[in-house]
Amino acid sequence: MGAKKVKALVITGNGTNCEMETAQACKLAGADVVDIVHIYKLLSGEKRLSDYQFLNLPGGFLDGDDLGSAKANATRLRYARTPQGESLFNQLCRFVRDGNLIMGICNGFQLLVKLGLIPACDGAVVQELTLTFNDSGTFEDRWVYLKVNEDSPCVFTKGLKNLYLPVRHGEGKFIPNNSGILKQLEDKGLIAVQYSNAECISPVMEYPLNPNGSVEAIAGICDVTGRVFGMMPHAEAYLHYTNHPRWTREELPEEGQGLALFRNAVEYIRNNL
Repeated sequence: MGAKKVKALVITGNGTNCEMETAQACKLAGADVVDIVHIYKLLSGEKRLSDYQFLNLPGGFLDGDDLGSAKANATRLRYARTPQGESLFNQLCRFVRDGNLIMGICNGFQLLVKLGLIPACDGAVVQELTLTFNDSGTFEDRWVYLKVNEDSPCVFTKGLKNLYLPVRHGEGKFIPNNSGILKQLEDKGLIAVQYSNAECISPVMEYPLNPNGSVEAIAGICDVTGRVFGMMPHAEAYLHYTNHPRWTREELPEEGQGLALFRNAVEYIRNNL
């Protein structure tokens, strides 16, 4: 019996602009099938989410970030119906229940949060936090150091200790609805990555190391299963050493650090699904 085929889906449309890099990351990570699909092909029923095991929600500016980043698309996915009468939101929830993986990066993270798919601490798929305007009041385009929390159940960050990735966002400040949500994130280990300094030993709140003012320097979280993960920094933007801002001045491994997150996803699917 041959090895299980890994089928990755990358969503595009309505302002997404990182789909090509995300698809390339999935291919380099070893996925056997990588399809870039417009969101309306899922809503029309032409494509089915259930045909895949790894859903990628890339960065960009969904619906021009009107009503707040990703809010309009979250509303669309929650209430729009396919020809079969089912919302894509219900399909997403079933996709997670079936053991599949979802990664949202930047705008994709904002979408996961506003759909309530993360953190979903108590199983309730409702919005429990937000990503809002950076404290700097401006669009932040810089590279950041990330501390990876090794006690997190996050599938994507397994075996990693630190990351160096770019951020490109105007609404990346992580704010939970209340202190109870933050405590649950901490107690359950759902804080997967935090902004840090070059040593990546502890989270850092100071600007520009924390580029947006996120509470507890939170850069990415997962759900309790570890299979749904969102982060603001762009893992798909560091796949090869030439993506690094100092590649002409430093000796670097050929493979960029961002690719490790996609490799972890593909490996998990091959071994578990």
